[in-house]
Amino acid sequence: MTLSYGFVTPASRDDVDALESLPIDSLWVGGHVAARNPTPEAMAQLARLAAVSARVRIGTSILLLPLYPPAIVAKQVADLDRHTGGRITLGIGVGGEYPQEFRACGVPLAERGPRTDEAIPLLRQLWTGEETSHAGRFFPMQDVRIHPAPAQPGGPPIVVAGRQDAAMRRAARLGDGWMPYLYSPRAYGDSVARIRVVAAEAGRDLARFEWMVFLFVNAGDSPEAAREQAAGALGGNYNQDFGAFVDRVAAVGTPDQVAARVQAYVDAGARHVIFSIAGAPDRLAMARRLMAEVVPQVRDPESARPSA
Repeated sequence: MTLSYGFVTPASRDDVDALESLPIDSLWVGGHVAARNPTPEAMAQLARLAAVSARVRIGTSILLLPLYPPAIVAKQVADLDRHTGGRITLGIGVGGEYPQEFRACGVPLAERGPRTDEAIPLLRQLWTGEETSHAGRFFPMQDVRIHPAPAQPGGPPIVVAGRQDAAMRRAARLGDGWMPYLYSPRAYGDSVARIRVVAAEAGRDLARFEWMVFLFVNAGDSPEAAREQAAGALGGNYNQDFGAFVDRVAAVGTPDQVAARVQAYVDAGARHVIFSIAGAPDRLAMARRLMAEVVPQVRDPESARPSA
């Protein structure tokens, strides 16, 4: 699997047009129902992105799956996948950092993991376009047919995001890929090893599994300014001080320093890097700089191995 790159985007037409002119592979949107800070909703954002994008793969990073009825998600994603000619990837997670979202949606916080584990295979059943009956604890249904089916046979890939061991187990047993965030390269490598062990125990073949990383990034001429901007942005997002944390879980500094950091994630097993620009005053200028000065320095370890 060769290296690929994507960006988180606000899904405006001007931003998407500019980003799609770059040699990138994907664009991503996220959102919440009731977060601490103002934010759009993930499925509405994905619909906007589907309307204004033309070329690249598009996805959610992430959709908080336990907040949604699987039948609604299946229908929305199937429609968008057909509209885009099969360009959708569904990135999902369980959330929990904003308990008010779960209260607002009538979902007990403690049920978010089991609901997600039940919903993932149910989505795939519904995406067959055939009648589905399901006797699960949370989403029982009888003779439900969601059609037309998605453009991608079997439905879009479902990539699992998260940080904890439960998310790794979910990715290994149920997911089509892994997309952690706020990870160091070492933690990423540990997660790859953990997922491979769990998948082997479950008898799953990971040959087509996608190894993604959601990476906050800021590259500039002044490493101090890049670090300060990123720490400020992340602190606002997560309501904590990221000053001492940003160097461990993000890629900040000069373009050369950021390239070395991205290379560390690639060496740890990442093959699809999703850049989330943190704190830069001009996001598009930063995206162009990353693709021109950072990405060309990163090497795929697999390509360096001699062929048998």
